[in-house]
Amino acid sequence: MTHEEVVAMVAGAGLPYAYDHFAEGESPDPPFICFLYPGSENFGADDIAYFSSRDLDIELYTDIKDPALEAKIEEILTTHELYFTKSEVWIDSEKLYEVLYSMAV
Repeated sequence: MTHEEVVAMVAGAGLPYAYDHFAEGESPDPPFICFLYPGSENFGADDIAYFSSRDLDIELYTDIKDPALEAKIEEILTTHELYFTKSEVWIDSEKLYEVLYSMAV
């Protein structure tokens, strides 16, 4: 997936979003999404990167647990035929849930 395709997919959730983070003081009220490419996976052959894929993390932030919104995000990922893993954490200092979807694109 190109960056433009990832942006279009994330925008399809209908939530405010930003790459990596929102500027200081400009975070919207939850729910919102941040996404980033924390690394890549390369397959080498003949001393070159024969095939590369980027890791993609999509972070959903909410102030209350929202299973319906999570299902919407998961439906979008499934529609784009992406295999993902999901984890969740409560960020006490921010009073927000972070639901993390990790995949390769």
